[in-house]
Amino acid sequence: MKLILLGPPGAGKGTQAKMLMDRFRIPQVSTGDILRAAVANRTAMGLKAKEYMDAGALVPDEVVIGIVRDRLQESDCVLGFILDGFPRTVPQADALREVLAGLGKDLDAVVSLEVDADVLVERLTGRRTCGGCGRGFHVRFDPPGVAGVCDACGGVLIQRDDDREETIRQRLQVYGAQTSPLVDYYRRQELLRTVDGMAPMDEVQRQILHCLSVQ
Repeated sequence: MKLILLGPPGAGKGTQAKMLMDRFRIPQVSTGDILRAAVANRTAMGLKAKEYMDAGALVPDEVVIGIVRDRLQESDCVLGFILDGFPRTVPQADALREVLAGLGKDLDAVVSLEVDADVLVERLTGRRTCGGCGRGFHVRFDPPGVAGVCDACGGVLIQRDDDREETIRQRLQVYGAQTSPLVDYYRRQELLRTVDGMAPMDEVQRQILHCLSVQ
């Protein structure tokens, strides 16, 4: 099963990807993770990426695509993969199509988790993390026993800067501008499957499996 997961920050891509990984025994390929791994392992592409990162510059598409190509050739991707965070733009999608063709692979589907922006803001602004042990909470959906205090270690719960409303809405605007053309791109290829990302977690998974024709 070879998939792309699309969805804005807070849509639940990570949770759904983990469930799909367990079901199909395929890896989640996150560009952030593989970029860091390539740099740490000092691969040829990783070293190129490090030059840009050290200079405080964005890693160019050709380097990111090279790192993705390397990752998709690893043995755990033989049965498939879940791409998360890539592609972000139509040029990257074109490049990915060429990479997959060169590897003799085709995408099975592109699953887009559809979530209302206001719901995402509520999800993300409510997140709290313990400054001591790192355990996560949510002020509405998973509150601590005592407000602002970690149940596990008694540490102080903090809100990350990137979970503040102004930051979140900016991230959502950027995502929308980048990804809307991708939705149309994959719809034209008849690969797009849309899922109600506001449903409960298990229902979202059921919808994904249904649109993949897996029961």
